[in-house]
Amino acid sequence: MQGGGSANGELAYNTDSINGNAHLLIEIAGLLYEGRPDGELATMARAPRTHTDVAAQVERFGQFADDQFQDTVVLLAALATRLKTTGSAFVTVDDANAGRFLDDILRNGQYVAPEARWKR
Repeated sequence: MQGGGSANGELAYNTDSINGNAHLLIEIAGLLYEGRPDGELATMARAPRTHTDVAAQVERFGQFADDQFQDTVVLLAALATRLKTTGSAFVTVDDANAGRFLDDILRNGQYVAPEARWKR
């Protein structure tokens, strides 16, 4: 059953909606990537322009922010691809090969707290 309800227990879906949402996720990831933080801003806070402690903290924050930013873009792209694959699965599916890499990221990805990534 496509669209409507699931009165007899069948899965209800709308491939146009699924594909539209996948496209929105990719668009958001693209916009985030295009608006990525400017690396030159952090260089303005390096020694000797600023105190060495300040420069070290700005560099640490810059690395953390870049890491979080890249994680977000990759996650949105992976989710969009998986959603698109799921939408396509209603039409045709090849479970043996489809999305193996992205499934691995989504299933086995491990959250590492920011403090544990950038301890110095």
